[in-house]
Amino acid sequence: MSFASPLVLLALLAIPLLIIWYYGEQRRRAVAASAFVAPALTASVAPRRPRWRRHVPMLIMALALAALIAAAARPQRSVAVPITNGAIMLANDVSGSMNATDVAPSRLGAAERAAKAFLAKVPSTVQVGLIEFARTPTLLQSPTTDHALTANAFTQLKTSGGTAVGVTIETAMNELKNLPPIHGKRPPGAIVLISDGASNVGVDPIAAARQARAAHIPIYTVAVGTPSGVIQFKRGKRTVVAPVPVSPQQLGQIAQASGGRAFTASNSAGLSAVYSHLAAQLGRKHVNHEITASFAGGGLVLLLLASAMSLHWFGRLV
Repeated sequence: MSFASPLVLLALLAIPLLIIWYYGEQRRRAVAASAFVAPALTASVAPRRPRWRRHVPMLIMALALAALIAAAARPQRSVAVPITNGAIMLANDVSGSMNATDVAPSRLGAAERAAKAFLAKVPSTVQVGLIEFARTPTLLQSPTTDHALTANAFTQLKTSGGTAVGVTIETAMNELKNLPPIHGKRPPGAIVLISDGASNVGVDPIAAARQARAAHIPIYTVAVGTPSGVIQFKRGKRTVVAPVPVSPQQLGQIAQASGGRAFTASNSAGLSAVYSHLAAQLGRKHVNHEITASFAGGGLVLLLLASAMSLHWFGRLV
């Protein structure tokens, strides 16, 4: 919870002063009664009041004042609401190591399935595009609200050599920054980048991630694969088996530098869970909802309760 006018909360400092004043008044009355009434007549002239009941109305009134002061500070709570506009660029690694079958049916196949499930869950008002990248990035689909077009673009994914993460981030950024404005503002954008290793060609991906942060475009990275992943390829007449362990370190640095978040997935179920989480996260935004009325209403109810108790027990308001 937050407050739109937090300085008003300084008034809460008056409540301890009120309690000190109340305690002093109780002491003053006791001293006055003992000074003018003979001890033998105390029970009839200055009878003892109920010890705890006489303090309850004042305690409730202090709570009521605290609630009313909090209401004056305009309390707010964060509420998740569906995004009515926005754009996401999916960037899919198609380097040769994505053919590894440690994630069934392959890293690339699992990524394609999870991304299609993501498209089915993200709100239809959100534009989604697709980039494949290996040595160079290729734009397969510009951001669009027709998610069927983006899903169909996955059939064009083809593996090749190299992993140019930095240039891919720059390409995705340019697509998002050049989208037509909505109500005079650029739609909020994000990049979902899936890969199994570090960049080995092109510009520095960490520097590109910092540029994305400056443009308010977070990058959510997904490292897919296991440390035991291997690929097979022909070298002359021989079949060579090469290890391609997943390397999530740089992807985590990219996410952190951009203000996004890093995920890892060692199997197809985990990858689907990551994409489901991202669909929910990127399909909603958190807005502050003012709850002043609740605090004000609670404070007034407490004031009425304190007054009613005091009238019932002592025949006075407070």
